[in-house]
Amino acid sequence: MEFRESELIINKDGSIFHLHLHPEDIENDIILVGDPGRVEIVASFFDKIELKKQNREFCTITGYKNGKRISVISTGIGTDNIDIVVNELDAIANINLKTRTKNKEHKTLNLVRIGTSGSLQEDINVDSFLMSKRSIGFDGLLNYYQNRNSVSDLAFEAAFKKHVNWNELLPSPYVVDASVDLVQKLDGDNITKGITISASGFYGPQGRKLRLPIVDPEINDKIEAFDFEGQKITNYEMESSAIFGLSKLMGHNAITICAIIANRPKGEYSKDYKPVIKELIKTVLERLTA
Repeated sequence: MEFRESELIINKDGSIFHLHLHPEDIENDIILVGDPGRVEIVASFFDKIELKKQNREFCTITGYKNGKRISVISTGIGTDNIDIVVNELDAIANINLKTRTKNKEHKTLNLVRIGTSGSLQEDINVDSFLMSKRSIGFDGLLNYYQNRNSVSDLAFEAAFKKHVNWNELLPSPYVVDASVDLVQKLDGDNITKGITISASGFYGPQGRKLRLPIVDPEINDKIEAFDFEGQKITNYEMESSAIFGLSKLMGHNAITICAIIANRPKGEYSKDYKPVIKELIKTVLERLTA
């Protein structure tokens, strides 16, 4: 099967459309961050830098840490950008861009998102680290792809929608687990494990109200109280669900670890989260390259 030019867009230099990357530019282990400026922070911990490329908000640096080659890429904010990044990373890993045909051998990528997040439980403190063992997508992105049910926890979805009386005008939530292998590799005593909601926006979709009223003013109270077989929802962010879902469908591994910079029930916000992010980056890099 040959992918048409309108579907697989390749730049004149042979690189993939948005990321401007060639297959040799990236390693199998890839750290994803939202902020392009955070790419330089991650790379500051590298022992050697091999490559830097940027197009729009998509900045890539590939280098070495502890003798292991690793890449870091900025995605920008939101699951819509994740749709671009994960699809294009998969394309340069598993499609021959010259012949526009699928490679015979599948290459598995390890995608590790490092980000910031707001806690939905009082006992998860500001400036702590939280690993997302599963993610709930409020964004609806995975619903556009076939076989989304095969990678989703349908019982959890049904229980959640019933508990919060989910508005039928909103995208149907999907629930996808992180990679078990990456959970085990990156876990540690200083990391809390939880269930993360990926919202399609920062304000209304996360229950924030400024001048506009929101559909369900009690949504965060309902989420905080939700319990499924002893599992509680721990935090909000904006990318994990699409990373987990697309990775599962494409045969990649994915995990998210965030610095908790706000506690929504307590109304608390970090005094200075930048040192916390740096410590999280250092921790993840040491465990990923061990």
